Amino acid sequence: MTTTPRPRRVRKAVIPAAGLGTRFLPATKAIPKEMLPVVDKPAIQYVVEEAVRAGLNDVLTITGRNKAALEDHFDRHWELEQALERKGDEMRLRRVHKSANLGEVHFVRQGEPRGLGHAVLCARSHVGDEPFAVLLGDDLIDEQENLLERMIDAQESHGGSVIALMEVPEDQIHLYGCAAVEPVEGAGEDVVRVTALVEKPAVGEAPSNLAIIGRYVLDPSIFGILEHTAPGRGNEIQLTDALQEAITSDGEGSGVIGVVFKGRRYDTGDRLDYLKAMVRLAVRHRELGPDFRGWLLEWARTDEALGRTNDAELSEEHH
Repeated sequence: MTTTPRPRRVRKAVIPAAGLGTRFLPATKAIPKEMLPVVDKPAIQYVVEEAVRAGLNDVLTITGRNKAALEDHFDRHWELEQALERKGDEMRLRRVHKSANLGEVHFVRQGEPRGLGHAVLCARSHVGDEPFAVLLGDDLIDEQENLLERMIDAQESHGGSVIALMEVPEDQIHLYGCAAVEPVEGAGEDVVRVTALVEKPAVGEAPSNLAIIGRYVLDPSIFGILEHTAPGRGNEIQLTDALQEAITSDGEGSGVIGVVFKGRRYDTGDRLDYLKAMVRLAVRHRELGPDFRGWLLEWARTDEALGRTNDAELSEEHH
């Protein structure tokens, strides 16, 4: 099976952000999970910045109810800006301006929670008949990495759709979607052809240890596939099911390429990994990093860090 390269380069990004964030309740009862802070920026700003660094200045965010804070964040806040100007606080003023000047950030509502595949389908009228990127907010990619740029190059070279893959320990592959792959001659070790996708395979039955992570560059033919993709896992329209059909079809834009990522990725998908991501990014922060790293190393040797704090104190702090 061969894929048909399309001559147009990716210009638009889609960020699905309609989820309820139930894993972070009660914090997300009134605040969108995408607005939870990661050090000093909401998670979604990291994702938009990544898209813009890759040259994708046209960003469509798929939202749902109670997500107005997302639109507010990427809009101008005149009162706040004027207050900072009066104070002469140029540093914070630049930070506020940055979130409003990242690119053209658009919003459309999903309407009802019918899964990632349906969220992508909601972008059809905005994207049109051209390849586009999809970035999930649970996976933050370090700003020094070029994963998205590499995926855009792979799509331009090989056509079809492109997914990001990452090696995980064999005893953890059952937590992810998994890809069966084969080499692509002359493409380099990090570019592979995907021959099948398996959702959360049982331990010992996975075709590889390559897990799908939340970055995609999709051919517009995926919209036609999603239109007739039946609800799957969780009674939702799954993007993975549509990509599996793209692998086996012979039409224009068919086929799926994988780019194997070995860089720094910060998983904010659950509470524990969110805290780990917070620490890792704080240590690397340009301004806060040195002081935070020194405090963390010192604190790690204390009784509190070693779990020797009085149980009564811990209970009182928890409440």
